[in-house]
Amino acid sequence: MSIRVYNTLTQHKEPFETIEPGKVGIYLCGPTVYKPSHIGHAVGPIIFDVIKRYLIHRGYDVQFVVNITDVDDKLIEEAAAQDTTVPVLAERITAMYLDSMARLGIDTIDEMPKASEHIGDIVDLIQRLIGKDAAYVSGADVYFDVTKDADYGKLSNRKQDDQTAQRDVAGEEKRNPGDFALWKGCKPNEPAEVRYASPWGEGRPGWHIECSAMSIRYLGETFDIHGGGLDLIFPHHENEIAQAETATGKTFAKYWFHNGLTRFNTKKVSKSDAAMQDALKKMTLGTLLDSYGGELLRYFVISTHYRRPIEYSDAELESKRKGLSNFHRLFERIERVCGTTVYTDPTAGSDEWAAAPASEFADFAKDVERFAEQFFSAMDDDFNTAAATAACYELNTRINRFVEEQKLESGGSASAKTVAYAAARKLMDLGRLQGLFMSPPESRAGGDEVVDKLMAVLIDARARAKKAKQFDIADAIRDQLTDAGVTLEDRPDVTLWRMN
Repeated sequence: MSIRVYNTLTQHKEPFETIEPGKVGIYLCGPTVYKPSHIGHAVGPIIFDVIKRYLIHRGYDVQFVVNITDVDDKLIEEAAAQDTTVPVLAERITAMYLDSMARLGIDTIDEMPKASEHIGDIVDLIQRLIGKDAAYVSGADVYFDVTKDADYGKLSNRKQDDQTAQRDVAGEEKRNPGDFALWKGCKPNEPAEVRYASPWGEGRPGWHIECSAMSIRYLGETFDIHGGGLDLIFPHHENEIAQAETATGKTFAKYWFHNGLTRFNTKKVSKSDAAMQDALKKMTLGTLLDSYGGELLRYFVISTHYRRPIEYSDAELESKRKGLSNFHRLFERIERVCGTTVYTDPTAGSDEWAAAPASEFADFAKDVERFAEQFFSAMDDDFNTAAATAACYELNTRINRFVEEQKLESGGSASAKTVAYAAARKLMDLGRLQGLFMSPPESRAGGDEVVDKLMAVLIDARARAKKAKQFDIADAIRDQLTDAGVTLEDRPDVTLWRMN
């Protein structure tokens, strides 16, 4: 089955056909590094990390670029408020962002260009536009003339007459209300570190021209995929298209992908939790990673189709934690049954399933293949990670049922164990295409020997209470452990525990 993608530009699903056979260029608008990132800043990188992983699996050579906006009015304002310099502020916030990306397992980005390091590319692109009479100098500023682009508004479906609200509106008089700044002349008392030399005097680039210049620099004048949040369609992406295509005379990006925005859901919590929800809105990505971990945040994001809004709440994250823990419990169960971990080298493809004696368990083998096919069909259909994740969940349930049917916890045949292990490895490989299951989950106890001993004491006390028919005490121990984030799992000959 060929891949089909939804293109914001055409508002239809289309066959995915790359400009250069076998190669894909992706540009994703990155953060403006003036304040710490929040959960919304993680959505795009996670989604496109998954897209790149899947495209590589499908045989493509993928170049993935995410920019850093470190030249912007917001940085100047925030640096002044913090009594620091723009470069120092930008470097600190960028380091925090990169740390969060690493903790989220986003390791597929090839280039992360900074606007401050590409002033020459930006100036060159502006000069091309002036040379085509599509941009004009007004005082110390340079503006793009939207009337020189007959297709202006084609991405957002807005008419030129509607272009009265732009982000870059400072400076001298403009020819048209919708014209936007390509270059901003320095204002009085602005710091030296934001004063860049140009043919029009000292100043700094506008927001939109930065991305056009950097994407062209790394991916060429025409590339395959440009992505970002829905809030960037207008004016940012609309203006990127206008200035890039006017300068080059070529299609800028063939496909436009826009991910849904993060919404903070207060409907699923009581009114008493409203204050908590307000606080969550202000929580940084780093704080959320400390609380929930990178794999859970990734699982939370990909459990929704990328074009849909993400409903964020503490309750939603806890619900996703339970779903993710079901996979972890299966992998632990398979290791316990088979005596071998399923967490082998994540860079190596598994061939266990192909080598397993599936003919002996034909119905189970068909089920495994059916769920795998559902996974790939979902990913081929506009990278539907939500449906792909659902297929993985169904496969997880089926493998657990197979373990129980074959009584592998209490014995079972060697061939059944081989098949169960291979199926679990198949599931793990599917998950790894989404960046999940790259390593065993870290216990919140950190493997602390004292904690292990204390848990052994509590489990023994609960067992003694049950034996003495003091079920209220046994239930109280279990319930209090659950409240503390510990799940007990009673097996025929042992009680297991794990941190949620």
